[in-house]
Amino acid sequence: MHLIPRTMATQHPDNARVPEWAGGEVIAGEAEVEEAYLSYSMGIQEVMWDAEGKDVDTHVVRKLLTRYAWFFREHELGRDLLLTYRLPNPWLEGADRKVLSEVLESIPLSADVASAFYGRDSTPIFEVILPFTRSSRELMEIRLYYERAIAARGDLELLEGRRARDLVGDFRPRSIELIPLLEDFGSLVGAAGILEEYYSAVRPPHARVFLARSDPAMGHGMLAAVLAVKVALSRLYKLFDRHDLPVFPILGVGSLPFRGGLRPSSYARVLDEYRGVHTFTLQSAFRYDFPSWEVEGAISAINSSRPAPPELLEDWEEAALVSIAARCERAYLERVRPLARAVNRVADMLPKRRARKPHAGAFAYARSSGELELPRAIAFTGALYSMGLPRSSWGSPASPRSGRRTWISWAGPIAA
Repeated sequence: MHLIPRTMATQHPDNARVPEWAGGEVIAGEAEVEEAYLSYSMGIQEVMWDAEGKDVDTHVVRKLLTRYAWFFREHELGRDLLLTYRLPNPWLEGADRKVLSEVLESIPLSADVASAFYGRDSTPIFEVILPFTRSSRELMEIRLYYERAIAARGDLELLEGRRARDLVGDFRPRSIELIPLLEDFGSLVGAAGILEEYYSAVRPPHARVFLARSDPAMGHGMLAAVLAVKVALSRLYKLFDRHDLPVFPILGVGSLPFRGGLRPSSYARVLDEYRGVHTFTLQSAFRYDFPSWEVEGAISAINSSRPAPPELLEDWEEAALVSIAARCERAYLERVRPLARAVNRVADMLPKRRARKPHAGAFAYARSSGELELPRAIAFTGALYSMGLPRSSWGSPASPRSGRRTWISWAGPIAA
């Protein structure tokens, strides 16, 4: 049994401060390889290697093992530490969908490199994340593509009875596990229905399901996003309990309140808020915008903590929360629509922190339907704070009991 991480470093460009080793304002290329090592060295147990919406170095395993050999001899990739690809979604990427094949092709090569490094069979990459998962069929097709188009390639016949494996070696692992990433309100509250067919057919030793917290907040409002995650956790635990399958949810959470509020000073509250989550993303702002001693202390505390038992809701409670979330979403969109033009103008002025292509994530699909045009969640939140809108002028009447007025904040209600 390999490690099930409590902490995952991601490449989200939400940091205000640029780390000294980056060599410029944009972290890209070789700097991201160094960043992966530094994330591990500060105690983070998993690094998400992101091929969605950006160019990714598929030789990352070779570079890590050769440049930091002393470290990885004591901390084995694939056992003590995890490196997990986030794939491009081929149903949404258009011209870049063959990047999926390029990324998957690198998995057997990484296994060869790691096996040579450790002197025995080693599989550093065996799980991949599929963003914006919408059906079990998508998960199954990618799994089968890897098994039949990549892992089975060693069986190809060459000349005189020789097989491809005689020329280039075996292709390992023979299969990979898919981590579905659910990124919008409908996918979160419908998680059990989306995933049941896949896990019933595949029956892996355990399931890891990735729940987004930031993109749903931008698309549907913060309160709707929080409630959707709570409903998703309840329904997922009940689903996997029926199938007698352990589940280890991942929560994609940022540092600003609108995006989840996970900072070194707030980790205990966030862990308690999202009971049942096993792995928390520590995005760039968490790692670079706070004192190193505070960051490493929080990482150590999260790693050593035990996941809180999930909050299992009654069916009527789940339905009530979904209804409340829908009302919150309507109120949120009424307030965001008039701001869209100003938000887009300010977002364009924010400094870039990663070399990313135009977004092909959850909110981009709403844009194509003409609902609302907004930037990515990080730029959206940054623009609002830059405009002075952590607190807005929309509020409820003063309480007759206290005489205080409640103001609606992007971080939630604030008594003023």
